[in-house]
Amino acid sequence: MANNELRIPLQTPTTGSSNFLKACFNGTNAFLGIGLMTVPYALSSGGWLSLILFFLIAIMTFYTGILLKQCMEVDPSIRSYLDIAERAFGKTGRIIVMIIMNSELYLVAIGLLILEGDNLHKLFPKFMIKLGELTVDGRQSFVLITALIIFPSMLLTDLSLLSYVSATGVFSCLIILVSVLCVGVFNGVGFHERGTLLNVKSLPTAVSLYIVCFAGHPVIPSIYTSMRNTYQFSKVLLFSFILTAFTYLAMAMVGYLMYGDNVESQITLSLPTSKVFSKIAIYTTLLIPITRYALMVTPVATAIEGGLSENYKNQRSVRLMIRIGLLISTVIVAYVFPYYESLMAIVGSIFVVSASFLLPCLCYLKISSDLRCWNCEQMGIVGIFVFGILAGVLGTYSSVYDLVT
Repeated sequence: MANNELRIPLQTPTTGSSNFLKACFNGTNAFLGIGLMTVPYALSSGGWLSLILFFLIAIMTFYTGILLKQCMEVDPSIRSYLDIAERAFGKTGRIIVMIIMNSELYLVAIGLLILEGDNLHKLFPKFMIKLGELTVDGRQSFVLITALIIFPSMLLTDLSLLSYVSATGVFSCLIILVSVLCVGVFNGVGFHERGTLLNVKSLPTAVSLYIVCFAGHPVIPSIYTSMRNTYQFSKVLLFSFILTAFTYLAMAMVGYLMYGDNVESQITLSLPTSKVFSKIAIYTTLLIPITRYALMVTPVATAIEGGLSENYKNQRSVRLMIRIGLLISTVIVAYVFPYYESLMAIVGSIFVVSASFLLPCLCYLKISSDLRCWNCEQMGIVGIFVFGILAGVLGTYSSVYDLVT
């Protein structure tokens, strides 16, 4: 997503090649991600009744996905989320969406480093790095080691191989879910915790983490344009949301019944490391940052390159320096800010709220040609927008407050 995209006109529409099943897989892979790690903690933060908000968020984000589809149907030349923003609000809208999307990717990349460091520390709790009088403890040392492992992937210009590996995200999430379930069934943990009915104080954090579970909206236009039969898109989106929602729901309920209010911010950190199924879940989780980090950071690097002059943007040395600089900066933030659940809550309350709630509503209302009279649909869209504003403000305040206190 480079800045030179701002000067590219909307493209001529082309016909995609994806069939129904492939589009369903791509849609599910877009939404089913690292939110799976935190959803039991989200349920413990909000209590059982917060699941009502989980389903409400799923319904609202499904509908805003439909709104993006309707925006694309207005102008067949629209091919991406950036095109939708430009069609609605011109170049300024395109720039704003580009900043939001790249900021979210950057923070998710930081979260991947924290995720890797936490789970490696879970496996090797006594590990530390000593350099003379300098001692780096377990989590921070694993963040540094993870950066060294990821570094070669940052030098690649063709990330197609990592794309194929990352596309197995659906299967990885299912493996983690089944492994956690087996820990409860076969390894003596059981499902005996009753939990809390409602925790109003931590409800904004729970909502923010639930929202992270449905953070795939920037990919929706690409899935739409990749389809051979776009009239099936609504069914594809519905299938993807149902499968995603029930996978998250299963993980939330299983993890909460196993550990109750004592569940860790990442479900894998609560598992007993001596058990085979626990190791399967943890090692599968460890693959996610390795395969996805470069894919997260590359669009950010490309956007930075697009802002350079023509003399520098095509130089390989400059491109490498930008990518290495991004890697170093994310490592520094992950090193000094190792709070995964707070970071994900901030991502949800600011960036996912913007991309999955606010912008689809605003773009649809702006692009829609029938705004002369208000109807039930438009009132519903305004309701979603207001919910997004409240969730964003309260979630951000709650996350920052938790960090400070």
